[in-house]
Amino acid sequence: MTTTTQRLLDLAAASRAAHGEALVLLLREGNDLYQQGLQETRQTVAARFSALPTRELVAAAEMAGMPCDAAQDRSEALLLLALVEWEMTAAAMAYSEMAEDAARRGVSLIPEE
Repeated sequence: MTTTTQRLLDLAAASRAAHGEALVLLLREGNDLYQQGLQETRQTVAARFSALPTRELVAAAEMAGMPCDAAQDRSEALLLLALVEWEMTAAAMAYSEMAEDAARRGVSLIPEE
């Protein structure tokens, strides 16, 4: 069974030779896996910080480099912490690189207006 990380690395490698609709399909799959990985990381972070008061979560998010203020609720602070952690993984970096490369070639999942 392929892990999320391995699949994203495989998609990133395959995307270099892909064009047009084939590249869009790789980006879509990669985006789904990116979101899945972020959700899994969010659950892990929520469990790890379950005993921490919200104000301390906000402070932890700020220390991690994510703008956060006291007006944000617990779930927002947890998401910011998860995002910091997830973006440092090989899987997230592979997808980001893949999406940036595709964008340089004029391909994006966001439709033009």
